[in-house]
Parts: sequence; C-alpha cells; structure tokens
Amino acid sequence: MSLEDNRREYDYGKLSRESLADDPFAQFTLWMNQAIEAQIQDPTAMSVATVSPEGKPWQRMVLLKGFDEQGFVFYTNLGSRKAKEIEANAQVSLHFPWLQLDRQVIVGGRAERLSAVEVMKYFISRPKESQLAAWASKQSSRISTRQVLETQFAQIKEKFAKGDIPLPDFWGGFRVVPEEIEFWQGGESRLHDRFSYNRDGDDWQIDRLSP
Repeated sequence: MSLEDNRREYDYGKLSRESLADDPFAQFTLWMNQAIEAQIQDPTAMSVATVSPEGKPWQRMVLLKGFDEQGFVFYTNLGSRKAKEIEANAQVSLHFPWLQLDRQVIVGGRAERLSAVEVMKYFISRPKESQLAAWASKQSSRISTRQVLETQFAQIKEKFAKGDIPLPDFWGGFRVVPEEIEFWQGGESRLHDRFSYNRDGDDWQIDRLSP
C-alpha cells in the first residue's frame, strides 16, 4: 500500500455549536476527561512548539501537569532549548493529538514562568527517580554516549542518597496563557468540525472554521 492510499474514515462523532461549551476550559475539561476514560495512551501528552530567534520552529512532546482558567502548565529544565526559545519569544503553541477519538486540540498563547512556590510544590511530588533525573540531565546539551548520562545519574543518586533531594536552580515550569484554542473533531468525508475560541476582552468569541 502506498502512502497515498493509507487513509481511513473519521466516524467517532460530531461537534456542533449547540453541544459546545461557552467556555473553552469547560470544553477542554470535558474532552480531557473523556480521553482519560477512553484509556487512550498518554492523554496528557502534548506537543510544545517554540520559535528560535532566527524564526525556526521546533516541537517536542511534554506532559501537561495542570490546567485551569489561567492556562496550561508544564515543567522543564530552564537550560533546555524550549526554555531558551521561550525566553526569547514567549509565543508558543500546544497540540493535543487525541487521534484515537478523532480529536485534536490546539492552543496558542504566551508562556509565563511559574513561581518558585509552584515549582517546588510540584517537584517534591515527583517520584525520587524523576527528581534525580532532573539533576542528572543537562537537557538539550550534547553528550557522547548514553553511558555518560547513566554515569551522571549514578553520581547524583549517590550524592543524594540520604535526605530530601533539593530543587535544582535550573529547573522550573511555564504556564501557557491561551489567546486562542481550537477544538477539532474528525468528520466523515473529511468534513471535519472545527471551532476556534479567541479572547475578546474577558470573554471568548467562538467561530466555526471550514475544514
């Protein structure tokens, strides 16, 4: 089978204006809960797209760690490529690929650094191995072999063998404050349902988009 012939029909459901919540966070909560209930793999996984100072876009998958009407939260090494690009250009895009439900959600907005209190609260909730990994990995830096990473991890594990693991000063998080959120539901004959929420002061303007 050629790539041109690799297709299927989208028939999971439909999305109408009448069924859509007036608030995008209420709609996102509904869809997130349905994705979790459907037991799709990694429902909180999202692509984070940033742009370099030279205008080059880049994407990577991270896990959503919280959301409310203030925005969408994730954590990262502040020396990583994504963090450095956000520092230079805070406009980012998030993408949730719930393909098993024929759904996608796209978020466009501005990333803001989380407070030290928020970062600490989440860091101490992480499993110990994840805390150690945050110390061991100089995210996005070049390494010669995997052995280098494993050696660094072993050294950090020994260093913090006793007591609590402190929060690294190079580790933090971001909240993406949305300016636009799009909900996409795959439709038969490629007549997909797309609705875009755009900020209009304290309210949201909702538009149906052509597929």
